[in-house]
Amino acid sequence: MFTLHSRLEQDTIPVADLPLSRLVLMNDQRYPWFILIPRIGGITEIYQLDSANRQLLTQESCLLAEAMMTAFQGQKMNIAALGNIVPQLHLHHVVREEGDAAWPAPIWGVGEPMPMSHERAITRIQLLLSHLKKSLPELHIV
Repeated sequence: MFTLHSRLEQDTIPVADLPLSRLVLMNDQRYPWFILIPRIGGITEIYQLDSANRQLLTQESCLLAEAMMTAFQGQKMNIAALGNIVPQLHLHHVVREEGDAAWPAPIWGVGEPMPMSHERAITRIQLLLSHLKKSLPELHIV
């Protein structure tokens, strides 16, 4: 059974359900930062998914990355599945640009998160969804 890890619940804003994954926005205004979490309980690593779900996760990740780069016009897309603090399988997608708060280093461990206002979060979500819906019309907004 799928339940969102408490840390993800605390640090993110729900966005939508894709065919396999829950999409959430990281509540940190410093970066356009979304996370995909496969809605399968007990999974901590990509290799634990069956072949069909690995392919589906890869497809969702690529569609999300492309939509984010188009929406937020970044220079580089960082995708990571760390899981050192949150063991539940989740894929971070972060749009990077020269001069951002951590550039050129990884974003983890650099500065403190800066929570977004409700209005800014809604704007960021709507901008992404306007691009993501083109390739994933079956999105279910949560």
